[in-house]
Amino acid sequence: MPEIAALVPDLGLGPWLLVALGALIVGFSKTALPGAGTIAVGVFALAMPAKESTAALLLLLIVGDMTALWVYRREPDWRTLLRLLPSAMIGVVIGAFYFARVDGAGVRVTIGVILLVLVTVTVWRRHVSRRRESASPTPSEPAAAGGSRPGAAAAAQGVGYGLLGGFTTMVANAAGPVMSLYFYAMRMPVLTFLGTSAWYFAIVNLFKVPFSAGLGLITRDTLVMDAMLIPVVLIGAYAGAKVARRIPQKVFENLILALTVAAAIGLLAM
Repeated sequence: MPEIAALVPDLGLGPWLLVALGALIVGFSKTALPGAGTIAVGVFALAMPAKESTAALLLLLIVGDMTALWVYRREPDWRTLLRLLPSAMIGVVIGAFYFARVDGAGVRVTIGVILLVLVTVTVWRRHVSRRRESASPTPSEPAAAGGSRPGAAAAAQGVGYGLLGGFTTMVANAAGPVMSLYFYAMRMPVLTFLGTSAWYFAIVNLFKVPFSAGLGLITRDTLVMDAMLIPVVLIGAYAGAKVARRIPQKVFENLILALTVAAAIGLLAM
C-alpha cells in the first residue's frame, strides 16, 4: 500500500477535486455538448501548470472519444469529416511549433480571441442567411443562382475550420467550440453533430499524442493521474448520452453558442 500511495501525484485536495470535476465534464461533453469541453481546459489549468495540464487532459479526452465513438458510431457525416481532417492535421503541426515557443498566457489569449471572432462571424452569417431566406420570393431561386459555388465555399470553409480546429486542439485542447461552430453552421441534427464530432476528435486527438510526447509533456505522474480519473470520465459520458437524446435542436444550438462564448471569456480572464 505505501508503494501504491507513492505513485499517486501529490496535487493536494483542492487540485484533485478540480481535476475530478474536469474529468466529469470531459465525459459529459463528449456525448452531449462538445463545446463544454473547453470548461475542462480551464479547470485543469487551475489545478496544474498550463502546459502540463494540456497533456493530462489529452489522455482523458481520448478516453472520452472512445466512449463517444461507441455511442454514436453510426451517426457521422463522412463527407464533412473527409473535408476537415487533412487541414486539421496540418493545424496540429502548426500548433505544435507554436506551443513550443509561446507561454501558457499567450496560448489562452490566442484561443480566446479566435473563439470570439468565430462566434461573431457565425451569428452574423446566420442572421444574413435568415434575412435572405425571408426576402426570397421563391425557394428555388437561390439554388439556381448558386451553381457550384456553395460546394466550393463549403470546402473552403471546411479547410479553414479544420486548420483552426487542429491548431486550437494542439495548443490548448480547445477545438471543441471551434468545431461546434462549424457543425452548427452546417445545421446538422443533434445526433449527426455528435457522431461527426466524435469521429473527428478521436482521429485528431490520437494524431496529437506523438507531438505531446515529443514536447515532454506526458510523464509518469500524468499517466497515473489519468488512470485514476478514467472512471469519472465514463460516468460523465454515460450521463451525457442520456441527456443528448432529449435535447431539442434549438436548445442544443443555443447552448453551443453560449458555451463557446463562456469558454472564450474564461480563457481570456484566466
